[in-house]
Amino acid sequence: MTVRDVAVRDVAVTAIDRLLADPGLRASVIGDARVGLVTNDTAVAAGFERTADALQRIGVRLALLFGPEHGMHGTGQAGESERLEHDRATGLPVVDTYELDPDRLAERMASSGIDLLLVDLPDIGTRFWTYPWTMVDCLVAADRAGVPVVVLDRPNPIGGTLVEGPGLDPAFASFVGRVDVPIRHGLTLGELARTAVATGTGGLRTTTALDVVEVAEWDDRAPWPLDGGPWVTPSPNLPTPDTAFVYPGTGLVEGTNLSEGRGTTRPFETVGAPWLDDRFVPALRELELPGVRFRETRFRPTFHKYAGEVVRGVVLHVTDRERFRPVRTGLAIIGTAARLHPDAFAVRPQPADAPPEPGCPLDRLWGSDRLRLALTAGDDVVGFADATDDQVTA
Repeated sequence: MTVRDVAVRDVAVTAIDRLLADPGLRASVIGDARVGLVTNDTAVAAGFERTADALQRIGVRLALLFGPEHGMHGTGQAGESERLEHDRATGLPVVDTYELDPDRLAERMASSGIDLLLVDLPDIGTRFWTYPWTMVDCLVAADRAGVPVVVLDRPNPIGGTLVEGPGLDPAFASFVGRVDVPIRHGLTLGELARTAVATGTGGLRTTTALDVVEVAEWDDRAPWPLDGGPWVTPSPNLPTPDTAFVYPGTGLVEGTNLSEGRGTTRPFETVGAPWLDDRFVPALRELELPGVRFRETRFRPTFHKYAGEVVRGVVLHVTDRERFRPVRTGLAIIGTAARLHPDAFAVRPQPADAPPEPGCPLDRLWGSDRLRLALTAGDDVVGFADATDDQVTA
């Protein structure tokens, strides 16, 4: 059996699978356009065929590929790409978007002669995940170049009914947040694109040429099912669906001197520091946070924070996805470490060699400086998330 013989899942049908199955839809959306595609190897159709390969196979006139952070093959670590100039499988040139601003992207789009820009990237439902903002930067660039954009949508793997955490103060907008949405935003990539246009992000106009091919059979907006089949890792440190569910909370740990578990086999599900002691895990258990259990652990990261050192910490085990609140849980971990170890815990400063961006890393992740200031003042931040169970209306 080849990938083209595999049936589309009947749980939710992604836009790329709809295009592959429906020639009429494909003709109306793409026609005979010369196409640029924002994607990488982690964007696949139901049978694991890459979107780029599938579109080329059915005759779409692909001219150019645009890769996000982590690169076209998805091998780059955080803050890295791959500097790939050509995609071997398709023979197409690759534009590394990661360090290009919209003006330079617009120049590349205009000079390439493309008539249409397609976007197919996975998302994980967290504001500080960078793929949505690659999409928005490309949308801004395409608008300046006079190129219409079509987003090929996918379900939000952590669901589209719950939101949690604060919005984004525009003064702290960055590549880990362009649009004012909660940390756990409950939206799809296409819905984020429409929000960017509606709010004028990056100078977008309400008349910006944007279309979205929506997900079919996802009326309940349910998260990735426990029996959802093989998980395609969207970046090196999101190896499982469980990682995606905890990421809106433990991703905040990146802004502190706690290890978020990079350099282990379970990043973001594992958190710790060499200076944590016997009090840490019992203190977390005393909070009786819903939908999660804490297991004490020791680990030795192979890279990133505390590489090569034995680190003491905690592993998160999500027991009830509906009750679990990742942002509140992430704040509990950070706040407990800060309370028990005020002399050792610290918020990471802005690296000296980093490009100029507002605030420090934690400010950009949280979306304002409020969390950092509360931690600095010694305030209790466990309930700082203002968690909600709002229904998301797209």
